[in-house]
Amino acid sequence: MHTSSHTVLHDPDGLIEAQLPLDREPYESLAKAVLAWTDKDALAPRDYEQIALQLTAHARAVASDVQRRAKHLPTNNGPRALADVVLREADQQLSATIEGTVCCVQNRARLVRALYERLDRLDDAATQTT
Repeated sequence: MHTSSHTVLHDPDGLIEAQLPLDREPYESLAKAVLAWTDKDALAPRDYEQIALQLTAHARAVASDVQRRAKHLPTNNGPRALADVVLREADQQLSATIEGTVCCVQNRARLVRALYERLDRLDDAATQTT
């Protein structure tokens, strides 16, 4: 007989995730390095795919954070409207198939950078409204 020591959490509103800080610095450094690449054949396609997967997962986490923070602003708020635009664009980009190319990885890096820029602006807007 095998008994599990795992606990399943039901968190449909993402409250637990909202309290966890994003590990921002390594992903910003990765995005910066990726965007500086000039050699289109420096890595194997599977390496590009792995980097794209890492950036994709982090972009989804940042997008969730952007969405949570935007919800706390009034609907007629400029920063919230811009966040909605960035989130729609992020959703489109994240639904695209990952390819083992520099272009794909750089697009994911640009997305991570844009999401962090929007997150910072939402933080600024939230402090100005309080």
